[in-house]
Amino acid sequence: MRLIFMGTPGFAVPPLQALLKAGHEVCAVYSQPPRPARRGQKPQKSPVQALAEPLGIPVRTPKTLKNETESQAFAALKADVAIVTAYGLLLPQEILEAPAKGCLNIHASLLPRWRGAAPIQRALAAGDRQTGISIMQMTAGLDTGPVLLSHSVAIDPLDTAGSLHDTLAALGATAIVEALANLDTLAGLPQPQEGVTYAAKIDKAETRIDWTQDPALIARKICAFSPFPGAWFDVNGERIKVLSARASPKGRLNIRGVELLELQRAGKRAQSAEEFARGFPIDLLSDF
Repeated sequence: MRLIFMGTPGFAVPPLQALLKAGHEVCAVYSQPPRPARRGQKPQKSPVQALAEPLGIPVRTPKTLKNETESQAFAALKADVAIVTAYGLLLPQEILEAPAKGCLNIHASLLPRWRGAAPIQRALAAGDRQTGISIMQMTAGLDTGPVLLSHSVAIDPLDTAGSLHDTLAALGATAIVEALANLDTLAGLPQPQEGVTYAAKIDKAETRIDWTQDPALIARKICAFSPFPGAWFDVNGERIKVLSARASPKGRLNIRGVELLELQRAGKRAQSAEEFARGFPIDLLSDF
């Protein structure tokens, strides 16, 4: 098929690679504009743009799609389908209707659970035992369209947002190729009204660890915010990130029933609990 691909972060890279490998023609890629990043704050291309350009795929990075010029340019591509995943812009109705067979979204949850911006993190923080990928026919609502197919995966107790991200990115690649191969025979199922939840963006205030909370909740939130933005706490004015943890009364490093498994001091690399303890006065943790 003749496709437009719309995506920005690393999550969108495996699906684009899979579509190209499957022989589809990607006539254009849409991605967020380069943003200042890293120490030098120089504009950095998105992972999707960095993949597409060396392959000779035209890349467009508009700041908005809500104008006639962009709508006409999009329609002029005469695509069969637009594939959207973690793009970062809302699509106006003119864009949704431009491809001959509409726009399909690769969403990292089992819809209607966790509609919205942070489905991976919210599933982990809530203690969900499974999640998955939904291929959805896009409509004007927020992740409200009919689901063409879905694939589920179990969530391991020690999964982090990073590990689950990689699992679901690979699953999304497989699912979108499958969906396009069967597009003419797939019947989109309307999402049920029961079980709808919303995955709000992560607020920085959420990432500070509150040791008065239930240990299981604390451990889930630590894993949900790892590796980014990272759950953290202060010790004598030093910010310590916790990248992996579990609820347990035991362990080399333990605060109020939370066993800390992987930590990171400011400006340092991530360390196991054992490594961290060798270079840090762990008796300070008894104050919590």
